[in-house]
Amino acid sequence: MARTSFDRDDLLACARGDLFGPGNAQLPEPPMLMMDRITDISADGGLHGKGHVVAEFDITPDLWFFACHFPGNPIMPGCLGLDGLWQLTGFNLGWRGWQGRGYALGVGEVKLTGMVRPDRKMLTYKVDFTKAIQTRRLTMGVADGIVEADGEVIYQVRDMKVALSAG
Repeated sequence: MARTSFDRDDLLACARGDLFGPGNAQLPEPPMLMMDRITDISADGGLHGKGHVVAEFDITPDLWFFACHFPGNPIMPGCLGLDGLWQLTGFNLGWRGWQGRGYALGVGEVKLTGMVRPDRKMLTYKVDFTKAIQTRRLTMGVADGIVEADGEVIYQVRDMKVALSAG
């Protein structure tokens, strides 16, 4: 049975290319790694039965982006939350055993309804696949996602697309 959770050491191994093998899906290394652990992952779960990922990111006041975005008014850039959702979408494709390097193709809709300030404690990412496609020419995941800060939904995305490519 495939593993359904991964700790920070596992995520760092993925960033080095050691988890899914050379030339396959990788996460970025810190500071761009936007999660600390994956608590649940599947190829057939989630809201649509096409796969899902749930992950967490511990928020501390000393995170690198608070010092520069914005001085005197620290806020996590919303694009980093979106990147975390893309990272997890690609991770799921690699976890499925699908081959190739991941890259984001786009997102249909993004809504930012809250902020991540240094007093927040934890972000929870939830990715729900609407499509997972693997053909001879195309490997791609399409998913919706949310980011919660301490249980409050602050980001929502629809139709995120991540593909894997042999190149």
